[in-house]
Amino acid sequence: MSQKIPIIKIKEDLIVSFLSDIDDIAALKLQSGLLQRIHEGKITGVLIDLTVLDMVDSFLGRLISNIARSSAIMDVKTVVVGIQPAVAITLVELGLKLEGTSLALNVEDGIALLNELKKSKYDFEI
Repeated sequence: MSQKIPIIKIKEDLIVSFLSDIDDIAALKLQSGLLQRIHEGKITGVLIDLTVLDMVDSFLGRLISNIARSSAIMDVKTVVVGIQPAVAITLVELGLKLEGTSLALNVEDGIALLNELKKSKYDFEI
């Protein structure tokens, strides 16, 4: 049975927090649901919290990268937080890069980074 992953809106950001390991069907539903929420509202940032995941497979790694790249196309910044050491090792061994994604150690740092990324989007010199 497929799990549901909550997508929480706070101001102009969406926060996705994995509550347990997920199957491929739940991951695909997350991707489509998240992108739909971005399309529907005035969303400028997405924070994906992977803290509870002890491992990821190549499918989930690619899916997270796809979410970030799709979000970027929709002009939304993405930060992934809470990557456990085993998950980092797996991503490197699989040759997966989370392109279009910024990384932080925890939710607090991730929110601060997301705010900086969104602010810098409009900072430029003349």
